[in-house]
Amino acid sequence: MEIKVEHGKIKDIDADILVIGTFEDDKKFTGSVDQIDIALDREISTLLEMGDINGELDEITVIYTFGKIKAKRIVVVGLGMKDAFDLEGVRVAAANAIKKSRNLKAETIAISLFSEIESVIPISFNAQATIEGAMLALYKYRVFSDEEQNDTIKRLIIVESDKNKIEDIERGISRAEALVNGVYLTRDLVNMPPNIATPNKMAETAEAIAERYGMGLFIGDRDWAKQNEMGAYLSVAKGAGEEPRFVVLEHNIDNIDMDTIVLVGKGITFDSGGISLKPGERMANMKSDMAGAGVVLGVMEVVGKLNIPLRVIGIAPCTENMPDAYATRPADVVRASNGKTIEIINTDAEGRMILADALVYATRYQPDAVIDLATLTGACVVALGQGITAGLFTTSEQLSEKLVISGKNTNERVWPMPLWDVYKQAMKSNIADIKNIGGRYGGVGTSAIFLKQFIDYTWAHLDIAGMALSSEEKAYKPKGATGFGVRLLADLLLNW
Repeated sequence: MEIKVEHGKIKDIDADILVIGTFEDDKKFTGSVDQIDIALDREISTLLEMGDINGELDEITVIYTFGKIKAKRIVVVGLGMKDAFDLEGVRVAAANAIKKSRNLKAETIAISLFSEIESVIPISFNAQATIEGAMLALYKYRVFSDEEQNDTIKRLIIVESDKNKIEDIERGISRAEALVNGVYLTRDLVNMPPNIATPNKMAETAEAIAERYGMGLFIGDRDWAKQNEMGAYLSVAKGAGEEPRFVVLEHNIDNIDMDTIVLVGKGITFDSGGISLKPGERMANMKSDMAGAGVVLGVMEVVGKLNIPLRVIGIAPCTENMPDAYATRPADVVRASNGKTIEIINTDAEGRMILADALVYATRYQPDAVIDLATLTGACVVALGQGITAGLFTTSEQLSEKLVISGKNTNERVWPMPLWDVYKQAMKSNIADIKNIGGRYGGVGTSAIFLKQFIDYTWAHLDIAGMALSSEEKAYKPKGATGFGVRLLADLLLNW
């Protein structure tokens, strides 16, 4: 889809559809929208007065112009209450409008930015949110389907009457396109069947990113992990049919004067539970257990595209977790690369095992901050809900504040959770330094305190178990992989 900015009045644009918005509690039109209403003999105002258009959030009304202006149709999208309208409202409105336009088989859509928020939000971010909502709403994973593609949309035009704003709008569009590319990459990886999205596929994806943007790349195999004494990571890979891959991408690696941020993502490309086998029901969803690693690769795509002026390292320890004759058993004891011994009580608590060695590996970069993401615990979903927010555990109030702000900016919310040493009591082992799982209660806290044993730097852990997949389509969020975390972390880096 081509995206461009045109200088002029929206009523003069030749398009299949013009998109305008109206509020639930303020139905007065101004500027370009008022010009369209006048050209249509006040038809839109009449529909508002009669209550046929209410302006409620998610409401969509189609009006035919019958040649009164160049555009064939007007799509009026509800914006909800004016005081509550923000960048997320922009995303949702743009998503609703673009999906309706697709259903109407439109090819060219023109939209005038929702100017109502310009007084509090720069126009570049308004444009960014508009394109994010529109492009993310059009995502569909169809690689293995014969379903006919009905995406007719070829052009999206942002119309602006003030020439002085064009440059800012174009900057917002560029940011949005980079972010959307990263989200698309992550969604594709998470949606892929596990026989396709293998550890080797993850490595090949990283290789393509490195080649596109001139990043450093390292891919460690099983022998390399043994040489580096990554006993925790290898304990999960023991039963895997697919060979493990420890993937590292490095952006601005030689610029040591820049702040160094390391991103670590759990890359279990399929999680059967290992010897502690999961129930068969919904096990197919465990192809998404590499979502953390998928997010890291998606963020590195954005980092490269925008050439973010930070030293950013992406680490994705990837392997399957499978049962076979060589698989790790409950009661085994292994040694992580920092020397700590781990008694494995449950082989389905495998994500923290591969993250342990990855977090130790991050130390070599002398990072200013390390952030890991993982679909780590069902306990987090129980605590915070499905599709509501990710759990945030961190050693730094400043880093917590930054992540919370970026969560608000992107509507990829995170919620601070306690990282208290008291949780370690449940992890005590009689024969090792720590167990890999606690008791029945406090599973989200004990998982985070386990990871804390492998860090010696400013660190944050995001449990995205309730956020990586969606069971239903909503606005710009599809059913299936959401790509949650890409825009969150990209916003954090852009505002670092």
